[in-house]
Amino acid sequence: MRIVFMGTPDFAVPCLQTLLDSPHSVVGVFTQPDKPQGRKMVLTPPPVKVLAAENGVPVFQPQKMKDPATLEQLKSLAPDLIVVVAYGRILPRAVLELPRYGCINVHASLLPKYRGAAPIQWAILDGEAETGVTIMQMDAGLDTGDMLLVKKTPIDPEETAEMLFDRLSALGAQALAEILPRLDDLHPVPQPAGDFGYAKMISKSMSPLNWNRSAAQLHDQVRGLYSWPCATTTIGGKTVKVLSARLSEQKGSTPGAVIESKGKLVVACGDGGGLELLTVQPQGKKAMDAKAFLAGHPVAVGTVLGA
Repeated sequence: MRIVFMGTPDFAVPCLQTLLDSPHSVVGVFTQPDKPQGRKMVLTPPPVKVLAAENGVPVFQPQKMKDPATLEQLKSLAPDLIVVVAYGRILPRAVLELPRYGCINVHASLLPKYRGAAPIQWAILDGEAETGVTIMQMDAGLDTGDMLLVKKTPIDPEETAEMLFDRLSALGAQALAEILPRLDDLHPVPQPAGDFGYAKMISKSMSPLNWNRSAAQLHDQVRGLYSWPCATTTIGGKTVKVLSARLSEQKGSTPGAVIESKGKLVVACGDGGGLELLTVQPQGKKAMDAKAFLAGHPVAVGTVLGA
């Protein structure tokens, strides 16, 4: 079978590797254009492009999928199947209908929940106990196609988005390997009708911790925004990233007030519960544990963070 792969970030790499290791032929890889990265803004190829190049697979980086030249490139590759994993482009109907088996997408949620760009982060931000991957037959909608295979996995209470990202990336590759031999014998299941929300893109505007929220919600925010953009608060008027935290049994009545600062930093939350800040990063400095931070930045009990 001739397969075209479309994907861009690290998340998509294990799925491409699965295809390269399969008996099928990966005849082309479509990925987003190289982008400047880092402080020096060095033009950097996407991870998917790097793997494709290492394996001698032709790489295409069109600016627009609706460009007639792009469709002609695809037609010349004569794919039987297009596999899409975190490509970051909407495919026009002409592309969706081109291969014999159509286009299938590996999506990092239990559809229909968390359609959209950031399903992994939002599952944690919302305090979900379970997530997974869904392989669907793509249609013209946004993550609305019929479901072909679902793989579920529990979310550990201390798991971060970064950790879950890695696990679901591997689970997606496993699901893809499982489905390839069964393309002629699948039974697509339509997604339930209804409004299941949308996992919008994560932004830095979501970082500040609102201490009026419950301890569990704030803990989920710290986990869900790691490793980018990270949760933040202000201490002494200066912004500090909160890289890791855990629920505390200590109680406090004033949201945002420090209730312990001797060797550890515990803050009262809106529900009266406490959140212990484990790892923080002051502006312009390296990450450090709370004990090291308090040694250089003493914080009195009763100090209100975020004020």
